[in-house]
Amino acid sequence: MKDRLIGLFWPPTLHLLPMILVMGTIFFLSQQPGDSLDLPDIPDLDKFLHASVYGVLAATTLFAIKPNRRRANPVRVGLSVILFCILYGISDELHQAFVPGRMPDILDLLADATGAVLIVAAWLWSTGER
Repeated sequence: MKDRLIGLFWPPTLHLLPMILVMGTIFFLSQQPGDSLDLPDIPDLDKFLHASVYGVLAATTLFAIKPNRRRANPVRVGLSVILFCILYGISDELHQAFVPGRMPDILDLLADATGAVLIVAAWLWSTGER
């Protein structure tokens, strides 16, 4: 089982790094108390930012997966990446429940999923999987 997991990523130390950095950035930002986040007063800006960051997470996760795995079954890989991003989004929202001034929001999770789906859909389109 361990060999199968290791075989999914190529070379682990280099291609996992962008994904890990994005995940760390999301965790760091989620750890900030609610009153320390000073966003401009633009309607739904936070949802746009959620979608953008989780789109980047999806892209870096796709990058972490071996090219031959991505080519062998792009739809399965794409669905797995979306599921991974949604699960990380759920953990992020649960984490915010314990941060002063922050609270979980299902609409944030929906924005997270939207960002991941858009990036995976664009990737699948670019591979010819339409």
